[in-house]
Amino acid sequence: MPVPVLTFFNNKGGVGKTSLVYHLAWMYAEQGLRVVAVDLDPQANLTAAFLDEDRLAQLWDDAAGAGTIFRSVKPLLSIGDYAPVEFQEVDSNLALVPGDLGLSSFEDELSSMWTAALSENKDRPMRILTAFWRSAQDAAVRFAADLIVFDVGPNLGAINRAALLASSHVIVPLGADLFSLQGLRNLGPALRKWRADWTERRARWERPAFDLPSGTMEPVGYVAMRHGVRLARPVQAYTRWLDRIPAEFRRSVLDEPAGESPPIGEDPLCLALLKNYNSLMPLAQEARKPIFSLLAAEGAIGSHANAAAGARDDFRKLAQSIAQRIGVHMPCAASSQLELFDALSGTGTGTGAARA
Repeated sequence: MPVPVLTFFNNKGGVGKTSLVYHLAWMYAEQGLRVVAVDLDPQANLTAAFLDEDRLAQLWDDAAGAGTIFRSVKPLLSIGDYAPVEFQEVDSNLALVPGDLGLSSFEDELSSMWTAALSENKDRPMRILTAFWRSAQDAAVRFAADLIVFDVGPNLGAINRAALLASSHVIVPLGADLFSLQGLRNLGPALRKWRADWTERRARWERPAFDLPSGTMEPVGYVAMRHGVRLARPVQAYTRWLDRIPAEFRRSVLDEPAGESPPIGEDPLCLALLKNYNSLMPLAQEARKPIFSLLAAEGAIGSHANAAAGARDDFRKLAQSIAQRIGVHMPCAASSQLELFDALSGTGTGTGAARA
């Protein structure tokens, strides 16, 4: 059975999507779930969060290796198939399939193969369109993963279409602004069209030569980011947009009548209203670890220590809620509980930096 693929997607950028993927991947790993995180954004911001510049330089300079998702699928630009990716084990329960700025050069091939998949000869088009899914599944099998998480860029291009048809579930990160609402209006119809088009392509290939993703891309819900007070824009301005999210998500993404949508704080489709943790981000980036694993020696003292503890609780609850909705069991192993005690007491090492 394929490993479930969870993708975080909104075609509006700047909503904290990559940070959300990064922190949830670490939280799942702490709770005993084995996770493969795949960076499918050509900007490779998720990769930069996990790996330092020296390690990135090694990966991107190694033209002969398959150390990134692009190097894995690049053989398909000629006559080959994907090469098994050399994932980075950043924790005993967490592996990263690094991104690559070169991934953008794969966009045109994915675009042309989308139409070619309707032709009589389907083998090569379908190999290319499913390359992300097959490479990620191969990595997940070798890592014995329970879950794959995709981070993608904020657009509706061919790379993201290929990522979404490889996805079993989709979560939408949102900001409290008009642009996020407009993103929902674009995203919902795109998901429905991609799902229908992929179903048609699968149906036309009666005897596929290899396994194909189902392309369900089921919307699980959304995560909204709360903002602090700014002199130029008071909290009421953010609340105005937050209040419109429940109805817009149902109408645009689920294609359902908005009806009497509940307030966002009571909406079952709202997976979390996350606080603004911007004050902790520089500390976490310097330590190269999630904000909820920061220690006193790394600057998590006083109000920062309280904020880090609050972040741990927020992300733990969010991770558990998502896992329950997508049918993934979280073992919450004993070792995870010891790491939790260490992180809260400041006596342990926490999750630490990514291993080279």
